[in-house]
Amino acid sequence: MTDIKELLLSRIRDVPDYPEPGVMFKDITPLLADPAAFTALTDALAELCVRHGATKVVGLEARGFILGAPVAVRAGLGFIPVRKAGKLPGATLSQSYDLEYGSAEIEVHAEDLSADDRVMVIDDVLATGGTAEAALHLIRRAGAGVAGVAVLMELGFLPGRARVEPALQGAPLDALLLV
Repeated sequence: MTDIKELLLSRIRDVPDYPEPGVMFKDITPLLADPAAFTALTDALAELCVRHGATKVVGLEARGFILGAPVAVRAGLGFIPVRKAGKLPGATLSQSYDLEYGSAEIEVHAEDLSADDRVMVIDDVLATGGTAEAALHLIRRAGAGVAGVAVLMELGFLPGRARVEPALQGAPLDALLLV
């Protein structure tokens, strides 16, 4: 696992003062552009889906789509997008959540999930944990179970893990990298 961690870290670019002064943005686009690194990442996340008995993958808008779709294909699972409110046609379930300043809302097509499903939530970064926590509530409201949450990287200096853990209800939270 050390080799994959080194590979992934070597392809994540730090962008200082983006999107505002004092923030060190972790840019994953160099990792996505490198076929070996992107494949290693996809394989590692797909292995977690299989290990935790997932039957579906939920990708969180927007970078969770980029990672979640190939992970689902690699693991032989269905992919369900969780979108910002108003982006999905037809009947949806929605979940509001608080941000540092304000609130947001995400939605899913409820008919894409069933009581037989165990859902793995995939995203690029676990930061404050609000979106992941809301997604877990949404999955359970749709009648499905939670297999876990898996992310490329966890920002250890932010309280995301502490916020998400109660909503996991014992399901695992895996971060390939802790930064």
